[in-house]
Amino acid sequence: MQQESGRSLIEVIGVMAIAGLMTITAAGMYAMIRRDQVRTIADATLEQIAQDVKMLMEMRGTYEGLSVDYLIKAGALQSNKPPVGGDNWSVVSSADGQSFSINLVDLGHADCEYFAVKNPQWATAILINGFEAGVTENCFETTTNQVSFIVE
Repeated sequence: MQQESGRSLIEVIGVMAIAGLMTITAAGMYAMIRRDQVRTIADATLEQIAQDVKMLMEMRGTYEGLSVDYLIKAGALQSNKPPVGGDNWSVVSSADGQSFSINLVDLGHADCEYFAVKNPQWATAILINGFEAGVTENCFETTTNQVSFIVE
């Protein structure tokens, strides 16, 4: 009797299915790690922006006239690229000039929920789509969320 060597078609399909599952799992883990990394970098960047604005505007005694363009010209920002979210973001002073806000727009639902429960020490308040942060129900399912960090 002759003994055959090699693998059957079912064994090959089984190995390919296991390899496919491992690839999908690895891709999912990479996406999750990358998303966490982007958020960590955004947190650090937002805090740095807040500290730079405070230091830059401290001598004036008011935050009036504050904008992203002003911060770029003063050297506090390298570019007008936002830390996270869409391309349209702003740094503006309050009406009385005693505080300012960093406004991120076009955030996705997951990023909105992240910032809704985040409580950075450098921000006095956080507004999610115009409402106080702390509850994730204020986040839209679309990519049109706005998060404002109020700093005094």
